[in-house]
Amino acid sequence: MRVRIRIPKEYQEEPIISRLVSHHGVTVNIAGALLGANARDDGWFDLQLSGSTRQLQSALTYLNELDLELWGKSDSEQDGW
Repeated sequence: MRVRIRIPKEYQEEPIISRLVSHHGVTVNIAGALLGANARDDGWFDLQLSGSTRQLQSALTYLNELDLELWGKSDSEQDGW
């Protein structure tokens, strides 16, 4: 599954991507990222998430609970990015 997420500057000190691995059991590959200098701006990440359906659903629920902007949620072979 490939998703693009926006990490607001107020969350940049939080281990969001690390928690996807440790708490939700997914494998995360960072396919792209854009971060502001000195964490002054929001960050954007293109992530490839791998895991069971249950793990992926748990990870997406976690990201939604943080109220992060998400795009994608599809197979990277189909979406082209």
